[in-house]
Amino acid sequence: MKASGARSLKFEQPEIKVNQKRDASMQIDPAMGRRPLISIAVPVLNEADNLDALYARLDRLSKTMASKCDFEFVFSDNHSDDRTWEMLSALARRDPRVRAIRFSKNVGFQRSILANYMHTRGDAVMQIDADLQDPPELLEQFFDLWRDGYHVVYGIRAKRREGAVINTFRKFGYWVIDKISEHPIPRDAGDFRLVDRKVIDSVQKFRSTSPYLRGLIAGLGFKQIGVPYERAARVAGSSKFGLAQLIRLGLTGVFNHSVVPLRLATYSGVLLLCLSVVGTIYYLALKLFHPDLPRGLASIHILVLFGIGFQSLLLGILGEYLQRIYILLRAEPTAIVEQALNISSEELKL
Repeated sequence: MKASGARSLKFEQPEIKVNQKRDASMQIDPAMGRRPLISIAVPVLNEADNLDALYARLDRLSKTMASKCDFEFVFSDNHSDDRTWEMLSALARRDPRVRAIRFSKNVGFQRSILANYMHTRGDAVMQIDADLQDPPELLEQFFDLWRDGYHVVYGIRAKRREGAVINTFRKFGYWVIDKISEHPIPRDAGDFRLVDRKVIDSVQKFRSTSPYLRGLIAGLGFKQIGVPYERAARVAGSSKFGLAQLIRLGLTGVFNHSVVPLRLATYSGVLLLCLSVVGTIYYLALKLFHPDLPRGLASIHILVLFGIGFQSLLLGILGEYLQRIYILLRAEPTAIVEQALNISSEELKL
């Protein structure tokens, strides 16, 4: 296994084999003719303090579920500046199930998840954060529901160990996004989920530069179900997702899955035009009963209201078209891979 540079992605490594030890008790999926492969997708940013504990729990989980499925652990390093990549390199040398990509710059949390999805090989993919606030052990329940026919199994945060202010802010944000979205988006559901390969393949068709994956996956349809759980406190390190990032993610959710902001300009323009008509009638009636009104007062008010309303209407119409053109023209890569571990150059999809 070799790590590659950004310009040359060549690898010399043996064929990767996952969970080579098998016995007669291991389950074979009749539909696949083999045991299913589950990819654990983990986006990381300066998580050196959590990697050892995370890997230990994932390895323990893989042994617990050894009779049901095979595993691979796919990490996407969002250009960490601590020892995260060095630790991932050590894990990849020790365990061929560990695969990782490192971006040339920080591309944001959602794009990091999307790039990670693109490099998984599993029949289903479970996405989990490295801070261990979401329990990896819940995969057993997710896996059983997946085998029962659900394409998306997501965790619902029944309880959070955080301040009342930020918790209220989150709930309000989820409520707003759900209400104005073009399709229902589960409330109190983050990115802790298990998704079928069909869903991953569908997600990859949307090459948005600012994805909002929980909304995108919810809008795809498929058979989905939520599982309530209590979210734990962060084990180590500090959160990289503060209030500013939370607001930015919320705005992305609004703009990606709702045309209400665009149409607000149109509705405002129509409203102002109606007010200008009412104002015209009012000033005409006022002029009849008060002919001594200052000359030009009515016309100025009417023209100002009409002009603002008409311009807002035109901006709203232009916005509707520009939004569609913008979506079609956005074609920048999701991320640029600087280095990779246990992933051949042929497998890189960015």
